[in-house]
Amino acid sequence: MKAKELSSLTDNELADKLASLKQELFNLRFSHTTGNLSNPLAINTCKKDIAKVKTIIRERELGIAKSQPATTEKTKKARG
Repeated sequence: MKAKELSSLTDNELADKLASLKQELFNLRFSHTTGNLSNPLAINTCKKDIAKVKTIIRERELGIAKSQPATTEKTKKARG
């Protein structure tokens, strides 16, 4: 999951996404413990996705959410 995709979500959607990722992590850990997990790297991927969501939530709380500068025709011409 890309951070850009997550940053376009609302606060409520981020909270829902975080809850679903935590549930997924629980299920992955349970499957790993019982020996039924086919891809052990899925646990790491899920943890990283949780960290991305938490980072975006915290950035919004602090008011330091990263914004990308808008690319206009003038800046394109100046660069090229």
